[in-house]
Amino acid sequence: RSGTVKRTEKSAFRNIRTVGLRVLTLEEGDELMAVLETDGQDNILIATHDGMAICFKETDVGCMGRDASGVRGINLREGDYVVGAARAKANHAVLAITENGYGKQTPVEDYRITNRGGLGIKNYMVTDKTGPVVGIKVVNGTEDLLLGTQAGILIRPPVDSIRTAGRATQGVIVMRFKEEGDHVISLALTDHEEGSAEAEE
Repeated sequence: RSGTVKRTEKSAFRNIRTVGLRVLTLEEGDELMAVLETDGQDNILIATHDGMAICFKETDVGCMGRDASGVRGINLREGDYVVGAARAKANHAVLAITENGYGKQTPVEDYRITNRGGLGIKNYMVTDKTGPVVGIKVVNGTEDLLLGTQAGILIRPPVDSIRTAGRATQGVIVMRFKEEGDHVISLALTDHEEGSAEAEE
């Protein structure tokens, strides 16, 4: 949540007991936001609540032991925090969703590779209308998106119904809310199912 990133060899997790293993030392008030399995040569994208993102080579992060606390992945502005991370695969898109039900796809190639630890670049034009970013996924367009709200409502639009737009745009309406004050709190990808409701322009 505070922008730290850590890389550990899978061999460190061979003998996990039922009570679990400590795999990261967190400072007080921090939280683990994402875990990614990588091939050793991936590019990593980190996105924030206020609409920033950074993309860097995973080799910029050396492998560390389980107890290590990690290194700086993105330098956060005051009040901002990390909402998600993903492997930035070529010929895919970054799908970003906001609290007020807006979303968009942006080609991965629009996110230039930089050194880790910087302020990043604009990922989403966050406004009062869109609300802040809830999370991101890297998609190929064949999936369905599962969106869940605080009130317990779930929808399943196909990813390819969500418009492709530039990084600094507000996107389209992906979900409308029945209850005043409701908002998106989680997102996930699943296999496509015919008949899924589409996003609105």
